Amino acid sequence: MIKHRVSIVIPCYNSQNMIGKVVSDILETLKQRPNYEYEIILVNDGSRDNTWEVISELTRTYDNITAVNFSKNFGQHSALLAGYRCVTGDIILGLDDDGEHNPAEMFQLIDKLDEGHDYVCAEYKTNQSRFRSFGTRLNNWMASTFIDKPKEIDLASFYVMKRFVIDEIIRYEQPYPYVAGLLLRATNNLATVPLVRRERMEGHSGYSLLKMISLFANGFTAFSVKPLRVATVLGLISAFIGFVWGIVLIIKKLFISEYVMGYTSIIVAIVFFCGVIMLLLGMIGEYLGRMYMSINNSPQYVIREIKKSEQE
Repeated sequence: MIKHRVSIVIPCYNSQNMIGKVVSDILETLKQRPNYEYEIILVNDGSRDNTWEVISELTRTYDNITAVNFSKNFGQHSALLAGYRCVTGDIILGLDDDGEHNPAEMFQLIDKLDEGHDYVCAEYKTNQSRFRSFGTRLNNWMASTFIDKPKEIDLASFYVMKRFVIDEIIRYEQPYPYVAGLLLRATNNLATVPLVRRERMEGHSGYSLLKMISLFANGFTAFSVKPLRVATVLGLISAFIGFVWGIVLIIKKLFISEYVMGYTSIIVAIVFFCGVIMLLLGMIGEYLGRMYMSINNSPQYVIREIKKSEQE
């Protein structure tokens, strides 16, 4: 008797030597629960190696595999949305292509989901590299501060969620998608399962500092106006500091006869307030620029081709 159909979505980027092993481990794990149907969707996000050739071969080797090829690199979150739009299952499982997530633990997440949650992800206590660890902490802080993520939940890229959540997420058609924001817009019934992170099979993360900054910008500009409120508060604070500073200078001039007005304090004040103004204008410009791109219907991604297992 079939209990569930699991759709497994994996964004792939420069993983020609890893993705085959990841898929093999998934298939071995699925044999433990023969009452679960499955499909695997592999999205090649503009890889610069032979990842597309490898996942194309996987569609010829195994059943129930779909390979999606982007025309260029659009980013992990765009790849996820492309994969989500291909799913047919009632449970969607996501994991990375680098082998850090152990497919043998996938049913621990699924069993937790069956307890009544809408979304369940892995909770890792082991350390990543300092750079990745800092990026993860910063991302979780940003999500908690700007898009109301529960502080006790650290969103991970090894997760399962119910189909209705995916159906809500894929309604988003604007550029600059941010999956965590879309998830939290759909539900707050979240849970975690403590797991152990494996070592990456080879290579290093595809997230550079610039890509992380871009990801954070996507999160708070697309799903929150709190940064604009912060800008208002900074403006009020700056105005208050300027007012108090002016009063102090007037008092010194009136009551301290030997006090000499200097250029240093004036220059410092100008630099400080100009910096604040430029920062706030840049923030507003970021919002306006993304609105402009949305009005012009900038695509989330462009698909070059799709291949499916012939056995399906």
